[in-house]
Amino acid sequence: QVQLVESGGGLVQAGGSLRLSCAASGRTSSVYGMGWFRQAPEKEREFVAAIKWSGGNTYYSDSVKGRFTIARDNAKNTVYLQMNSLTPEDTAVYYCAADRTYYSDYIPSSAYEYDYWGQGTQVTVSS
Repeated sequence: QVQLVESGGGLVQAGGSLRLSCAASGRTSSVYGMGWFRQAPEKEREFVAAIKWSGGNTYYSDSVKGRFTIARDNAKNTVYLQMNSLTPEDTAVYYCAADRTYYSDYIPSSAYEYDYWGQGTQVTVSS
């Protein structure tokens, strides 16, 4: 099992920044990639960004590309999501996820492809 704990959410004004963290524990050796998803009220869970543990390849949704940056610290088993130029449309609960399937080049972007999930952290952007 892998446990994921998110932190760093909060309230920020439009145009501001936040950095989310996701600390992984347990059988982290079984994890090949990490992702961030978000879910706004009455909307489906949406892919945000993902990164491979090995190599650090990244993939972003079009809605956050150029504004958000995903990074990892393998030594700390932690993944970060730096969010800049936030808008009210970014308001959501942000979830960290881990996948245990090895892909040579592919980076998963669908929720069903991830095996472990954190509890989520609320991000609210005021206008």
